[in-house]
Amino acid sequence: MKKVAVIALVAVVLGIAWKLGVFARVAEPKVLAQTLVELGVWGYLAYLVAFTVLQPFGVPGTIFVVAAPLIWPWHTAFALSMIGTMAASVVGFSFARFVARDWVTKRLPARLKKYDEALERNAFSMVVILRMVFWMPVWLHAFLGVSKVRFSTHFWASLIGYAPPLLAVSVLGASLFDAEGNLQREAWPMMIGMLAVTVVIALVGRYFLSRATQRPAQ
Repeated sequence: MKKVAVIALVAVVLGIAWKLGVFARVAEPKVLAQTLVELGVWGYLAYLVAFTVLQPFGVPGTIFVVAAPLIWPWHTAFALSMIGTMAASVVGFSFARFVARDWVTKRLPARLKKYDEALERNAFSMVVILRMVFWMPVWLHAFLGVSKVRFSTHFWASLIGYAPPLLAVSVLGASLFDAEGNLQREAWPMMIGMLAVTVVIALVGRYFLSRATQRPAQ
C-alpha cells in the first residue's frame, strides 16, 4: 500500500505541474532562466524543487544546469546545480530501488545487465565513470537503483562523477550562452574544445567500462 501511495503521489505532483504549465516553462534554458529571475530570491528554492521533482521523471537535467549560469554567478550556479543534480539522483535512485523495483527491472534494456557484475566488483569507480560520462539520464538513475550498489556508494561516487562536468558548465556557461540562452558566435572554439574533452572522457570511460565488464570475477 505504501508503494501505491508513493506512486499515486508522484502522479498527482506531476499532473499538477503539467496543469500549471511548469513543463512548458522548463522546456528550454532561457524560458526557465526568465521564470526564475521573475521569482527573485524565491528562484533558488523554485530551481531546486523543480530540479529535484521533475528531472527524475523525464525533464532533461541539462536544461537546469545550463540555465543556472545564465542567472547567477558561476559559484552560485555550481552549488545549486550540484545540489539539484544530487537531489534528483537520490530521488530517481530511491524511487527505482524502494518503490518501483520490479517495474523498472522488467523495462531496463538488456544491454545494461552486462554491467551488473562489474558494478558488484567495482561499484564506486563504475558509478563515478558512469556519472561523469552519461550525467543524469532517467535510465541511469533507474539502473543504479535496481543494482547492488549501496546507497552511500551511489551518493558519494555520483558526487565525484558530477563535479567536473557541472563545474565546467557553471564556469563557462555565461561565456557560451547569451541572456536569451542562445549559443554565442565567439563560443564555438570553446565548444569544440569542450567537445574534444568530452569525447576523450567518453572513450576513456568506455574503455574502463569494457575492461570492467570483461574481467572475470575473483
